[in-house]
Amino acid sequence: MPYFSFKGRNARGELITGTLEGADAGVIADQLMNTGVTPVDISASQRLAAAEMPQWWRRLNRRKVSLLDLMLFSRQMYTLLKAGVPILTALAGLQESAVNPTMIEVIKDIRVSLDSGRELSSSMRRHPDVFSFFYVSLVRVGELTGQLENVFLRLYTHLEFEKGIRESIKAAVRYPIFVLCAMAAAVVIVNLFVIPAFAKVYAGFHAELPLLTKMLVGFSNFMVRTWWLQLAALVGAAFAFRAWIATRAGKYAWDRWKLKVPIAGKIVLKATLARFARSFSLALQSGVPVVQALSTVAQVVDNDYIGQRIEQMRDGVERGESVLRTAVAAGIFTTVVLQMIAVGDETGELDSLLREVADLYENDVQYEVKTLSQQIEPILIVGLGGLVLVLALGVFLPIWDLGKAALGK
Repeated sequence: MPYFSFKGRNARGELITGTLEGADAGVIADQLMNTGVTPVDISASQRLAAAEMPQWWRRLNRRKVSLLDLMLFSRQMYTLLKAGVPILTALAGLQESAVNPTMIEVIKDIRVSLDSGRELSSSMRRHPDVFSFFYVSLVRVGELTGQLENVFLRLYTHLEFEKGIRESIKAAVRYPIFVLCAMAAAVVIVNLFVIPAFAKVYAGFHAELPLLTKMLVGFSNFMVRTWWLQLAALVGAAFAFRAWIATRAGKYAWDRWKLKVPIAGKIVLKATLARFARSFSLALQSGVPVVQALSTVAQVVDNDYIGQRIEQMRDGVERGESVLRTAVAAGIFTTVVLQMIAVGDETGELDSLLREVADLYENDVQYEVKTLSQQIEPILIVGLGGLVLVLALGVFLPIWDLGKAALGK
């Protein structure tokens, strides 16, 4: 269907502009009137409808909705709803201004769903890959309490915090991964190109080689002969690993192991707990009951191991236990955090104290990330030094004896 650009006035007399899709100008006028906008001008737009593009081309160019796209959507929804703009009109404007084609399709589907009589939360639930269960649950609470615009503002703040946590985790693991990859590349190059060249030199003198050199030459020969097999095994292992962590048991084991990795594990743990505290605080602040809030947060912490501990907390609260007691039984919180939860549980200000817990963990994560290079450099230096020592001794020890070998001694 074609697109039409429109200008209209809302109930306050403010000028509203945008683009809508419809069969003709009359359909567009009806859509505007249904949303409380009086059309002033409607004209055909030259914009190409996404539906007119070939299906294969749309799939090829389909972009995932990023966290930044969702942040902009939440912030703009808060601004428009606070200004008194009807939801359908706000969504029409966001559809026009969105850059990501996938986000445009999602907003368009939400508008169609709203036109058919569904609620906003129900319309968003149709897109679980874009709007998480936590996001939809808070929107539902905002609809029931009449505080939808405030919920979108809180969601924006939460997503901003989530983005910072993810960037901190990526920064924490980027440096060690880069160094390890560089070391692995060096080992491959040395074994495929350097050692074979020295091995030819050694073979010409028919000399007895040191044990370390024999081991290096043997390993190098093995890599040269079976490099394609090793590469295939590496690719197969990568696919097998991805398939394993896609299972529930594999994801649980992997998430649990990540928390035990030296140095980086504690950063991942603190970041995950900061995400839990911020999400739990936001849910309670928005009026979600404790049991439902724990159920919701367990699905958004992005760690199955921590998620199961949170579900255990929920089960304890359902049995009538306090949040503090269930948090102690979970065994994942520090003493300071448990003390703050205890105060919040007694004073009824658990949501505000949980925000402080999230801030505490977030500051710890930022500090750990800043000092990560200082913590990991000694380990990397020792590992790199050991690798260089083995290669140097294995390659150059026979050279020291080449004089004797040349003289036949």
